Amino acid sequence: MFKKFLIAFAGFAVVVAALGAVKVAQIKEISSISHAQPPSAITTYEAKAVAWQPVLNAIGTLAPVQGLTVSADADGVISKIAVENGATVKSGDILFELDTSVEVAQLASSEARAALAKLQLERATELSTKNSISKAELDAAIAQLDQITADVAALRATIQRKRVRAPFEGRLGIRLVNVGQFVARGRALVPLQKLDPIYVNFNVPQRHLSELNVGQNVSLTVDAYATPFPGAIAAINSEVDASTRNISVQALIANPQEKLRAGMFAQVAIELPIGTPQVVLPATAIAYAPYGNSVFIVEQMKDAAGKNYLGVRQQIVRVGATRGDLVAITDGVKPGELVATAGIFKLRNGAAVQINNAAQPSSSSSPKPNNT
Repeated sequence: MFKKFLIAFAGFAVVVAALGAVKVAQIKEISSISHAQPPSAITTYEAKAVAWQPVLNAIGTLAPVQGLTVSADADGVISKIAVENGATVKSGDILFELDTSVEVAQLASSEARAALAKLQLERATELSTKNSISKAELDAAIAQLDQITADVAALRATIQRKRVRAPFEGRLGIRLVNVGQFVARGRALVPLQKLDPIYVNFNVPQRHLSELNVGQNVSLTVDAYATPFPGAIAAINSEVDASTRNISVQALIANPQEKLRAGMFAQVAIELPIGTPQVVLPATAIAYAPYGNSVFIVEQMKDAAGKNYLGVRQQIVRVGATRGDLVAITDGVKPGELVATAGIFKLRNGAAVQINNAAQPSSSSSPKPNNT
């Protein structure tokens, strides 16, 4: 019986050994099959050397070249408003008229007295030639005519002061008074501003003073309009603000359609001298990481068996200024190199790739997104 047991055990061992041999052969066969991942689809961008126009950005406020609030030069009641709100006026145009009925009556009286005094002077002069009156009487007649003439001139000036005129050409704002309202001397009546051209005042840190010059081009943008407005620096302040260490700069902006208004908030870009060309890439090509930013450069590679394939090489880069969708690369990429711009999150150093540029990410230095 023990012999039968040994025979059965031996047969079982042979079966187990055979199964093991078969399994080992299957494992070797499976392991011999390559498990290489399929190439990752990416988009690419050829690195280019571009000479960007460097700019210095600042925040400014628009101010009129000439602007004031027209005020009354004399006391009186407003009898007429000669212009509408927002109208364009020329220098010398009448804006308001104050009641002058009293002054007109006084002027008529003074003119009548002046006519009489002139006749009396003529008679006195004739009598003086005949030695019929004294020299003192002739002098009194002359003085009386001069005094009355001065009164006439004063009344005429008072009447003119009650006609409020535009001191310069410009556009009116919204009036602050109405017909029939009594106004005192110095009372504000209506804003008046010359809007073409217009100033923009802004501050620049003192370290940039050497980069500024009168006549230097600037570009101005405001929230109300998408189109920038060109201009040039008109003046640079002669001193630096001791509290902020900024210097005040004033630029002149052409405003023929008067789209820009005084007091508006504006973003100012000052054009600096063009620097050396630098390599630029789309922002989507940068893999940002705490240990260093990198890109994936596409190039021909060889696998372990010596077979050529298209792969990527991870390259640490140093990024510079940004402009729109583009980023300047100061170190790490050379012009002409092909860089992956989409699908980089799934890449690793040496990974196989295939290029599909049917849908490229945006790569504009001045993108204009749709207003949604």
